[in-house]
Amino acid sequence: MKKLFAQIIKFGAVGFLCFFIDYFIMIGLTELAGIPSLISSGCSYTISTIVNYILSVTVVFDADKEANKIVQFVVFVVLSLIGLGINQLCMWGGTSWLENLMEQSQALAAYSRYAYMVVKIFATAVVMVYNFITRKIFIEKH
Repeated sequence: MKKLFAQIIKFGAVGFLCFFIDYFIMIGLTELAGIPSLISSGCSYTISTIVNYILSVTVVFDADKEANKIVQFVVFVVLSLIGLGINQLCMWGGTSWLENLMEQSQALAAYSRYAYMVVKIFATAVVMVYNFITRKIFIEKH
């Protein structure tokens, strides 16, 4: 139980770092480069996933050192693609819903273009739970 708690703390720290990488790249691509938020969110998620893989197998999980690294990375990528799908569904549905909700309020209507920033925090939390569970099952040595 102590090992699991320590692992959750490490996963949280790595996740926190990767969240900032993901979040600020997304905002940079959207606000500075003019890329639509759904596309910039996918790009930023991909970059943070690569960083997350490296840190997950070296710091967080007791990855099997004897395992084929290519197979291990492919499994990680497949799990991450599913996570990306969850992320994109949350971003698409959540942004549409929050933008509509904000536009109905005159006080918040001017801020509806920033709805994607709020939704990304929720999407990240959902995907983080999914990532921990699946990586614990498929990446860690049993």
